[in-house]
Amino acid sequence: MLAEPAGQGSPEGTALKRALTTPLLYFFILGDVLGAGVYVLVGQVAADAGGAVWVPLAVALLLALLTAASYAELATKYPRAGGASHYATRAFGPFAGFVAGFCMLAAGIVSVAALARGFGGDYLSAFVTLPVGLVAVLFLALLALVNARGIKESTRANVVATVIEVGGLVVIVVLGAWLLLRGDGDVGRLTQLGTPEKGAAAAVLSGSVLAYYSFVGFETSVNVAEETRNPRRSYPRALFGALATAGAVYVLVGIAASAAVPTARLAESSGPLLEVVKEAGGVPTRLFSAIALVAVANGALLTGIMSSRLAYGMARDGLLPAALTKVLPGRRTPWAAIAVTSLLAMLLALTGSVATLASTLVLLLLIVFAMVNTAVLVLRRDTGETDHFRAPTVLPVLGIASCVLLATQIEADVWLRGLVIVAVGMVLGAVSAVRRGKRADEGARDPG
Repeated sequence: MLAEPAGQGSPEGTALKRALTTPLLYFFILGDVLGAGVYVLVGQVAADAGGAVWVPLAVALLLALLTAASYAELATKYPRAGGASHYATRAFGPFAGFVAGFCMLAAGIVSVAALARGFGGDYLSAFVTLPVGLVAVLFLALLALVNARGIKESTRANVVATVIEVGGLVVIVVLGAWLLLRGDGDVGRLTQLGTPEKGAAAAVLSGSVLAYYSFVGFETSVNVAEETRNPRRSYPRALFGALATAGAVYVLVGIAASAAVPTARLAESSGPLLEVVKEAGGVPTRLFSAIALVAVANGALLTGIMSSRLAYGMARDGLLPAALTKVLPGRRTPWAAIAVTSLLAMLLALTGSVATLASTLVLLLLIVFAMVNTAVLVLRRDTGETDHFRAPTVLPVLGIASCVLLATQIEADVWLRGLVIVAVGMVLGAVSAVRRGKRADEGARDPG
């Protein structure tokens, strides 16, 4: 994972087929970002920020764009798979690269756990009422089986599910507009910021931490830059275009939800967009609940695939226990990595709420994003390819500041959980460094 491929940086040097055009890359990133988070977290954002849910969504978009600019520079400067781990390794060395990769892995597992709890909430209650913990465990077990069956089957399911989940968000925007046109709803809620505990500014920042979760996903797209035709031209256009599109959709969804549903009711619901459907009428609640469940399941499946493959890759490179490299003989899927990441997700789902898990994921990604924004500045001494995208220096600086600002809004119990995860990563990184040193010494003593 951290090794430098031959011909790195040149289109001819890649071993992967360059098949992605700008439109295909745009839809790949859009599908990654337009996911399940908004289906689950709009109510939590309302609880933190007040009625004007669209404001923290817009702020989260602007903050995400700062870090996206750093990813655009690094992905076009070093168009190869590896992402944040590769950039951190180049800038700060293998230990930092390992910590970045481990935080990405942990963030993926935490995200799957959050979505599993979201699956067991109000959307499922439209069909059957079961304990959320039980649903989360069964849901994750089923996803593990689908993941183990094969990548082809999983990605085919993703294409259908992505169309369904985007359609669900469009339905919410249309229902919100219809509700307002017929004279219902309350547009006054669109300007209500703050809660009894927090003023407007603090409420926006607190809500932005959760809203940030809805925009994550763009960072994984750097792993396909190596498979993109002319990535130095295509990647920035696709990245910024997809984020802008996702941001516009999310803001419209936030406006529709805020205007349609009283803030207190929105905040209490684990299926907040279902409340919009109930308020507007015209769409069967069970139909929309089914759409939302597909969206949540799809997001969890994609993230589960990423997490298990990342764990497998790190184990194959000697960075995690070798047992994680075991694969099914016929399917050739990494069953050991799938099993371990699924079990960890089950444990997290049983010990944290959706909001706590989402905040933990954001904290882990803020650590990674701070490393990436700093790596951009450090790697300016390496000219790389002369025609790569270059972000104005102020953007990575503001990106670092935004990571620090959002991190200050994360609660103490989330920090404790996050720091334990990071500490585990640092210990494993130190062990990996010692092993690499021993192998290097043995190789020096015995070159044959």
